[in-house]
Amino acid sequence: MAPARPAPLARARTAPLTLSRALLGAFLLAAAVDLGSLLAGADTGHLAAKPLLMPLLAAYAATRGAPRLLVVALLLGWGGDVFLLLDADWAFLVGMGSFALGHLCYLTLFGRRRTSPALGALYTVALAGTVVALWPDLPADLRIPVAGYSLLLTAMAYRSSSLGALAGTGGALFLLSDTLIATGIADWPQLPAPDFWVMLTYIAAQYLLTAGALQAMYGARREGSTTS
Repeated sequence: MAPARPAPLARARTAPLTLSRALLGAFLLAAAVDLGSLLAGADTGHLAAKPLLMPLLAAYAATRGAPRLLVVALLLGWGGDVFLLLDADWAFLVGMGSFALGHLCYLTLFGRRRTSPALGALYTVALAGTVVALWPDLPADLRIPVAGYSLLLTAMAYRSSSLGALAGTGGALFLLSDTLIATGIADWPQLPAPDFWVMLTYIAAQYLLTAGALQAMYGARREGSTTS
């Protein structure tokens, strides 16, 4: 006997899940290619894979019904990724501006949910210490932009914890990734393969922020369904 065909409704429900899994798999593959290329010193692989990361993650989030602000934040991250591939001061500033707009989207997405005051104090100390330490070694024309961006990024990292541990870890890793970039600009001693560590923490950050936002969204929906 031939197996029964799935009902149209069942097919409609499984198709988006299949697409989501395919997009997530493509994102993970692009991440593996990018990180492997950085370790191997293969610039072509990095240049090909990096611009694919955030569009694939944004598409995955969209198929999971993510809030629009999350998708926009990821696409603004893609804009930052592309501009930072260009070796020019203006491109660095434009890329940083694109990331800054993405952080504003994240902050709006987090809303007024509660966060730990103690964690806020830790982030404040980390921000002040980092800016003070980096300031003398940064190029003069980048000091104010980097300080302003650092303030916005630290606020995003702190507020991300309001969505739970996944998003909070993502926010912290985003801060770490951009701090590694700043130490490179300041010409501080770097870890071996510094670009690998920057991208590893960045990719993990964006994925965990996405996963945390989706988790919070589905949790809120389940709460609403049980109380209605």
